[in-house]
Amino acid sequence: MAMLKAVAQQRAQMSTSCEPDLFIDGFACCDQMTAHALARGGYVRPAAGATTAAPGLVVAELTEAGVAALSVTVAA
Repeated sequence: MAMLKAVAQQRAQMSTSCEPDLFIDGFACCDQMTAHALARGGYVRPAAGATTAAPGLVVAELTEAGVAALSVTVAA
């Protein structure tokens, strides 16, 4: 959930590889397995019209599924 919150707060970037890595505040997430699962599961994606945040990185954003997952925890 912390990764989704960071993406929602526009503090995240992701690599553009087939197994995208997630970076928060410029640092690689220590749990890249979860980052990969969030991307493969359709919870995060490169932002529409994403600009390069650093070499090989683009800004990340939540998908509708990511917003829904995050809202469930807020409501609970």
